[in-house]
Amino acid sequence: MNATSPAPGRVVLLTTSHRVAPGLLSWPAWQALHAADRVLCADGAHPQLPYLREAGIAVEEAAPTAEEVVDACAGGRTVVVVATGEGEPALTDGLARMAGSGRVRMPELELLPASYDLPGARLLDLVQVMDRIRAECPWSSRQTHKGLAKYGIEEAYELVEAIEDGDRDELREELGDVLLQVVFHARIAEEHPDEPFSVDDVAGGIVAKLVHRHPHVFGDETARTPEEVKAHWMRTKAEEKRRESVTDGVPVGQPALVLATKLAARARGAGLAVPLPSGEGVGYELLALAARAEAEGVDAEAALRAAARVYRDAIRATEAAARA
Repeated sequence: MNATSPAPGRVVLLTTSHRVAPGLLSWPAWQALHAADRVLCADGAHPQLPYLREAGIAVEEAAPTAEEVVDACAGGRTVVVVATGEGEPALTDGLARMAGSGRVRMPELELLPASYDLPGARLLDLVQVMDRIRAECPWSSRQTHKGLAKYGIEEAYELVEAIEDGDRDELREELGDVLLQVVFHARIAEEHPDEPFSVDDVAGGIVAKLVHRHPHVFGDETARTPEEVKAHWMRTKAEEKRRESVTDGVPVGQPALVLATKLAARARGAGLAVPLPSGEGVGYELLALAARAEAEGVDAEAALRAAARVYRDAIRATEAAARA
């Protein structure tokens, strides 16, 4: 090819995130759009189009083939293609085939992300999917807080099991299942006739709580050890709740071993020297063991669960030996 051959030009595939408000594009994206000889978009309803036109950019509603795009770039021209949600696979596949043939002088190809997802952006997708499921699924549309309560408990236990097993894939999945319970309950709460709230209210509440209970991070106080952090937390929590007893807020419906440990921790944390009640039976013995474990920094529930797993394995080994 001689030196007088026309320049092949440039194709810019401009991608945007539907999770970012339309019109909020990066500076390189705006530069590419303003400098382009042609701007094409196959989707006439693309949410970016009104904002691009408002900025003085002429957008052609067209779905060109790879050959048409290459021809449009001839002579050193720049063509920007505003990608639809699918990412223009037909166009990119066609350009790849032309480049691979070796028979066409290809323009410069550039993928230019015009907007990026912020951390946590996929949570918006979850909220959107949950809205649709709640509206259209025969089962999900009939669920209530009470009806879902058992699933919250089950998913929490499955999350704990994944953590203890050290299974990273399972951990990721179970975290998603727990998150689903939160979003599902928040979606149901929106429909309450008198006291509705949304997932945004839930998130706003926990954000406010975290900020208030971490004055050493968001305020002027200091904390150099985990113990000092816990002291900040308990003090601010007491101020918020205005509880009369350290046992207030401890749910008695939780597993008994956890309940006993929590009560012992509350009493010890408050500096209360409360003798354990004396009585006959296994219950009082278990209470004493739970209190001892808490004082020694041992998670009694996790310790018993670990021992139970060893016992389970021993049972299976005995069964296998019997079948051999």
